[in-house]
This record gives sequence, C-alpha cells and structure tokens, in this order.
Amino acid sequence: MTDTLLIGLYALAAGAVVGTAGALALRILRKSSILTHIVVLLTVTVLAVAAGVTAVAKAMFLSGHDLRVVLITVCAAALVSLAAGVFFGRRLAASAVWAQQARDRERHLEAGRRELVAWVSHDLRTPLAGMRAMAEALEDGVVADWATVAEYHRRIRVETDRMTRLVDDLFELSRINAGALRLIPTIVPLREVVSDAIAGVAPLAATKKITLVAAESGWPTVHAGERELARVVTNLLVNSVRYTPADGTVHIDAGRGRDGVWLTVSDTCGGIPDADLDRVFDIAFRGERARTPDSGGSGTGGGLGLAIVRGLVEAHGGRVGVRNIGHGCRFEVRLPAG
Repeated sequence: MTDTLLIGLYALAAGAVVGTAGALALRILRKSSILTHIVVLLTVTVLAVAAGVTAVAKAMFLSGHDLRVVLITVCAAALVSLAAGVFFGRRLAASAVWAQQARDRERHLEAGRRELVAWVSHDLRTPLAGMRAMAEALEDGVVADWATVAEYHRRIRVETDRMTRLVDDLFELSRINAGALRLIPTIVPLREVVSDAIAGVAPLAATKKITLVAAESGWPTVHAGERELARVVTNLLVNSVRYTPADGTVHIDAGRGRDGVWLTVSDTCGGIPDADLDRVFDIAFRGERARTPDSGGSGTGGGLGLAIVRGLVEAHGGRVGVRNIGHGCRFEVRLPAG
C-alpha cells in the first residue's frame, strides 16, 4: 500500500510540473487558434504521462531497457493521439470559422431586413398619403375642373401601379429567400426575351431620352425559366435606365462562352463608387440618400430589383456581377450551359 501511494505521488508530482508549464503556455497562446490550443493540450497530456512514467520507473529502479520500452510505447500512443487531435482540431476550427461566418451573415441579413422594412414603410407611406389627400380632395369637391380631376386620377393610378410593383417585388424576394422558387427550365431564345424587355422599358427610357441599343447578332438560346429570365433582363434594364442621365445610352449584348451563356447590360451612368460595388446586389441598397421614389416610376421600390436579379440568377446556378467601364458600368450575367 505504501509503494502504491509513493508511485501515485511521484506520478502526480511529475504531472503537476508538466501541467503547470502547459497552463503557462496556454496563457501565452490564449489568442491563438482552436487548433493550436488542442495541440498544446494533447502535447501537455502526453508529456505529463511520459514524465510520470519516467519518475515512477526511476523510483522503482527499472532497467534502462525497460524504461525505453515504456517510453517508446508512450511515444507511439502520443503520435496517434496528436494525429487524431490535429485532424479533429482542424475540423473543429473549420466548424468554428463556418459558425462565425454564419453568425456574421445572419447579422448582415437581419440588418438588411430592418433596413428594408424601414425603407419599404417609407415607400408605401409616402404615396398612400398623397393618394389619400387627392381622394379626399375629389370626394369633397375641392377640385372641380376636368383637367385637375383627370390629373388626380392619373397620379392615383401611377402610385397604385408603383405600390403593386413593390408588393410583387417583395413577394418574389420572399419566395427566393424561403427557397420556394420553383423553376421550370425550357429552351429560351434570349433574343426574344431581350426584345420583350426592351419593349416594356422603352416608354420609361423615352421619358429620359435614353437610347436602348441591342446587339444585332450572336444571340444564343439558354436553358432557363422563361419568366424568371425575363424578370432578370427587365430589372437590369430598368436599373440602368433609372441611373443613366438624360440623353445617355444603355447597351445590351449576349453570347455563348466555354462555360455557358453570358449577357451584359452596359450604361453611361457615370460609374459606381468602388465602396458600393460589393453592395449593389444587397437588399434595399440604392446607392443614394434620397428615399423618395422618382416620379417616373423607374424604380422597383425599396431597392429590391438587383437583389431579385441575384436571387434568380443564383437559382439557375449562375452568377451576376458589376464593374465600372469608361463613363458607366456593366452588369454581367453568366448562366451555365444547359
């Protein structure tokens, strides 16, 4: 019993010395990665075992050969433990990084949602207040001449259309974010989709005296959802027309590359600040301080147009980007080969 107690005390003392050194090492390396901490802990454990075995062997007067056998066995086990620790440590570190990225992404999305609610509330409240005032004026007979009544009716219709587009955009974005978007891919002639989009945006472009130019040839077909692809092209054209000054030009082109189909929309908007390039496709980002919708109805409302573009393109397995060129910028959509 006395020998067993002495063996335990020898092992405990040797382990305590190594453990103290390990605690100091961890304190020094407290700002290091999780993998480093795991390696240090495993190393301290192995060294504590080796120190305890050595102390006990010396106290028991084991031969040098027996001590070497024991230490070789401990070292072999230590190598296996360290290898397993490094493997799982890397996975744990990767999981920690992924979790942090997920938290950062969730905070970013939550901030975007709060901003979106604030901006959409403003975009709904402003036209509703104007429509209410005009409706009360018509109801109370404050305006009676035919021209003013007709103008009030026109403005109520315009604001109603604007709010309808805003609600449609919110619904589309909610489907994308909820994963409820169901694509029905077909073989779509890109030329026809672009022609229809240009026809729909032409009246808006005409009010700003902006020229819409489409490439004459080289239009490929693409395997995609026709409705969703039309929404992508229309939103890109509307965005370019909205930010291009009067007498500007918006050019659209497409083609087929080795990795799929590409489509570009270039304008003469004057370029996008470098600090905003990475935020262009964020929800509710407009790149302007003014929150009042323009009278031409060019905006999609709430800064949702480009966010919808990114969601629809990524739903097709593609990607979308933007860069400055000359006196404007170029939006480029790439879709994988069908």
